[in-house]
Order: sequence, then structure tokens, then C-alpha cells
Amino acid sequence: MMKRFALAASLVLALAACQDDNLSRGSTRHLAPIPPATMALMSTKGMSKDDPILVRAYKKESELEVWKRGSNGKYALLKTYPICRWSGQLGPKTREGDRQVPEGFYSVTPAQMNPSSAYYLSFDTGYPNTYDRSFGRNGGDIMVHGACSSRGCFAMTDQNIAEIYSIAREALSAGQRGFQFQSYPFRMTAENLAKHRLDPNIGFWKNLKEGSDTFDVTKDELRVAVANRRYFFNADESVVTAVAQKQRHDEQEVADLISKGEKPIKLVYHDGDTHESFREALANVAGVSDTKLGFVSRTEGISSGPQVIALNDNGQEKQEAPSTALAFASMREVPVSQPEPRQPETRMAVAQKTAPVAAAASSTAETPFYKKMFGSVTELFSSSSAEPVAETVQMAPLAPARMAPAAKSVPQKRADAVTSVKVATAH
Repeated sequence: MMKRFALAASLVLALAACQDDNLSRGSTRHLAPIPPATMALMSTKGMSKDDPILVRAYKKESELEVWKRGSNGKYALLKTYPICRWSGQLGPKTREGDRQVPEGFYSVTPAQMNPSSAYYLSFDTGYPNTYDRSFGRNGGDIMVHGACSSRGCFAMTDQNIAEIYSIAREALSAGQRGFQFQSYPFRMTAENLAKHRLDPNIGFWKNLKEGSDTFDVTKDELRVAVANRRYFFNADESVVTAVAQKQRHDEQEVADLISKGEKPIKLVYHDGDTHESFREALANVAGVSDTKLGFVSRTEGISSGPQVIALNDNGQEKQEAPSTALAFASMREVPVSQPEPRQPETRMAVAQKTAPVAAAASSTAETPFYKKMFGSVTELFSSSSAEPVAETVQMAPLAPARMAPAAKSVPQKRADAVTSVKVATAH
């Protein structure tokens, strides 16, 4: 009975995911100091524990970055943490219960820090913001927390959230009124933009990229405004010029990748993903809890990562070509004549034997055998940018031999000894 009760309690907590129930009230874990190794890393980068911070998260790569402002007044990357679990798909959160992790620009104040989280420690990301509300989006309690369970949150494991929490706590205690939290579907690289260029969210993602580019140019906290259901980033003229130049460069890189054959894709997740460093461990988790990771949600499908779906030029899923194994299976019904190795053959003898084959080929020239077999495959790829179907006709070399004079010479056509069919494959 006790075992059943414990299992039921674990399931309730796993389903609660990002809802904090203050189960850790009275704990002092939120007061744990920044680890010595991280303090040493700050020192080498010209930072102190009191300097302001900024956080950036990337869903596809399952990584969260903590940036700190250095003595030169610019933000620099302090450390990158692997995300143990995020849920949903790439794209913004729109409603309560959709399991989506938000994408956009948020602010975390001291009031959003939760030292009594059911998931060790946590802070609220600030969803929904002004941009989200302009679309009528709802929901809330979207956290960065411990454990490895997500229902719209970033789960970092207890060890990592303890360190992140302590860094944020010290910055806020030193006077930072709130730190910026930037959440992206993926790193805004030319490769990612080329791959996802036909996604329905691409317009929104390009708007997020404007913010990402502005931060990359200035290395300063973004001044974000929202108007007409769009993010705007206040910056002086020199910054605007530099950002525009970067965008032109990135757009050219995207165009170059497409011209070189980069195919559009869609990623479909079973329910979010995990960082590669956790994939093997999660595949071996039994039940809803693990001694190192804590509560774990929906491990099924995590071991293999997302399904990659190829898209056509209209953004629709490409239909897969029929398996060539089926075509080759039909060849069993075609009789194959075996050569007679004991009798050496002259060129004339070979020509006489292959004459019927040549005649048969010419009689069915309108629909050759391989086109009957592979017609559906070649038609499928004929409209794509893949290499077109090619035919190569070669004469098989024969050993020189003397020809005895024949009583009657009948001119014969040389048969195609080898016909190779090259079928382009889709990528």
C-alpha cells in the first residue's frame, strides 16, 4: 500500500510540472553560494558576482546561456548550461496547457524568484508579456527550474538550477532591478534560417532575429518595445546601420546555402527535447523519477530526437519515393539467361545471340523495361532540383578472336550490352 501511495504521489508531481506548490518552504538551498569554479571563471573574464546578468535560451539546441556585464560595460558569455527538458514544438506559446515553451523577450524581477519551488529552485520567465497579450495569448507559471520535467518550462536539473539561481540572486541583490530573458527557437544562424525558411513561424522568428542581431552588435541589454504586434528594439543610428549590415550579410549566407542545395525541413518533436548530454541517461530512466535527474517527464521519443521531415517548395511534406526493393522484387519473375562458359564465342556469335535482345528492345522503345519498373520514381524527382535521370550506354569489351569466314553473312545490330540507369535520390 505504501509503495502504491508513493508512486501515486510521484505521478501527481510529475504531471504538475511547472506548477510550484511551495513544497520546499523552510529550505535554505536558495542561499547556497556560487560554486568556487564559477567564481574563478568570472574572475578570468573580468566579472564579479555583483555585475548584472542576462539569460538566453535556445530550444532546438537545448542550451541556456548566462551572460554577465564585465568591467568594460559590455555583456559577455559566462557559461552555457545544457537543458535537461523542454516540452512542445518549435514556435511560440499561445494558450494555457499547450505544453509550449515561450519564445520572445521577457524580464525577471526579484519577485519572480521562487526559493520554495516544488522543483528545487526556480524563477518565472514573465510569460505572457506585452507582445503575447497583444495576440490574446494566455497561460502562466512558465519557469526555469530544477529536475527534468517540463510542461512548458525549461528544466535544468537541480544542480544546474542551484548555480543559475545563485548567480541571478547575487546580481539582483546588488541592485539589478530585473534581468532580461531571451528565448529563441534556435540559434539564429544562416543554416538554421535556411532549413526553416518555409516554417509558418518564419516571419515571427525573423523578428526575434532582429533582437538577437541587435544584442550581438551592442552586447548590451535590449530596449524592447511592442507595437502593431511586433517587437521593436530601440537603438541609435550607428547601431541600426550595423544591424542592417549584419542582416544583409546573413541573408546572403542563407541565399548561398539554398543555391548549394540546402533543403527546407520541419522538425516534429514527440514532446520537446533534451540536450545530447542527457539523452542516454533519459533513455534508461524507468518510471517518473531518477536519483540524479529528479522528476522526469515523457521520456518516450527523447532517445532519438525529433523527426526531420523534408518539405517541398510550397512548404508541404514531400511524399517519400516507393522503395526500390519492391521494384527489384518484380525482377524475380523475369527469366535470366545464363552464359555458356565452356564454349568460347567469337564476336559474330555474340552478335547473333544478342540480335533478338536488340530487336526486342527496339520493338518496345517507347516504354523500356527500366522505365516500366522505375517510372513512378523518376517522375517523382523530375520536378525537383535533384540530378535528372541519365542513361549511359556502353559496349562490353570482348577478347580479340579470329573470325572464321561465314557462308552467309547477315548484318546484325550491336546490342546494348550494358544499360545503367542513374536515379537521383532526394535529400
